[in-house]
Amino acid sequence: MHTRHAPALLAFALCLITLAVNLQAPLYITYAELSGRGAAATAVAFSGYVLGVLPVLLALGGLADRVGRRPLILAALVLSMVATLIMLLAPSLEALGVARLCLGLGTGLASATATAYMDELMGGGGSGHAATWVTASTSLGFGLGAALTSVFLLHGPSLTPGSFHLQLLLAGLALVLVWRLPDPCPAGRNPMLRLPYYPAGSLAYGLAILLAWACVGLVIALLPGILRQHGLSAWSGFSTFCVISCGLLFQPMARRLASAQATLLGLLILPCSYGVLAWGADSGNLAGVLLGAIAASSACYGFIYLGGLAAVNRLAGSEKTRASAGFFLLAYLGFSVPVIFTGVLSDRLGSRVALMVFGVVLSVGCAMVSRILWKVSRASRRQAGSHAAPDAGGQGAHNAP
Repeated sequence: MHTRHAPALLAFALCLITLAVNLQAPLYITYAELSGRGAAATAVAFSGYVLGVLPVLLALGGLADRVGRRPLILAALVLSMVATLIMLLAPSLEALGVARLCLGLGTGLASATATAYMDELMGGGGSGHAATWVTASTSLGFGLGAALTSVFLLHGPSLTPGSFHLQLLLAGLALVLVWRLPDPCPAGRNPMLRLPYYPAGSLAYGLAILLAWACVGLVIALLPGILRQHGLSAWSGFSTFCVISCGLLFQPMARRLASAQATLLGLLILPCSYGVLAWGADSGNLAGVLLGAIAASSACYGFIYLGGLAAVNRLAGSEKTRASAGFFLLAYLGFSVPVIFTGVLSDRLGSRVALMVFGVVLSVGCAMVSRILWKVSRASRRQAGSHAAPDAGGQGAHNAP
């Protein structure tokens, strides 16, 4: 296969891998009703994804150097297809937990090598450009899956919407195409275990992405049930698309800012946008939901995501892989743990109280992390003795939920 087309084909595969992750999101409330469960059980099943991602981030950082890069992308595609098949054959909340586990494993494997593989297929020396391709394709995929399912559900309720069959078809095509890609990274005997690493000054950026992805997790896992109370469940997939994929619109702006500036701007936007989103969900105002989701996406997948990851990679020196793993470890903890607690609150005290409590914690968290980040950035500027150059975008971005 001509190497000129190889980056585009890898981007296509990454989009299909991540498309499967939120493909079932608009059906979460339906699965919960079939199983006789509530928001807390839905959040736990949703978090099965993180249980798949974490082992890869914690212990398998050297796997790509052992077996090569292409096998990990192929394995991720197969796992995405297995997860979709599980939900086609046995649609239930229990099956969702198993499917989400498979999706987490697949995403973890793909993210472990995606940027490096893209850079190699581009001929090396262009890690920023490679990361832009990876970030764009995965951000689009994470949001597009839920939106596609919502489009099919607009034509009538179904436990097996056409989007599931479409993902299987396109992922099968991607499997064939990736099989023919070159693999410039030969298998070696490098260490398999590479624990996450937090260089000095990086923890604030990790806490920022934890808060940002907690907001995303809440929209994906719990918002469908709240929207259903107002007869708007058909739009839940579009809210997922808005809170993830619309962040692409703000990434060029994030790249023009210094890492600390981009992250601080995101931390300012995040609680304000959540307030609009929560008000829209509680009152049944669809415009408020979608506008709040788009604004939140600017923070979650624009300013905080790119600014934070760029800063972590810059601070990490030669330990970029381990530092990125540490960054995403905190991100996925935010993606799961707060969502479970909010689901428990929703079952016991109602969705309005749960949304309010989450909003208060989010606002306090953003204020505290902003204060820490401001102090760290001021200390760094004093130490450097000069103003830091803009460095926000495209320095080793891996993936999104």
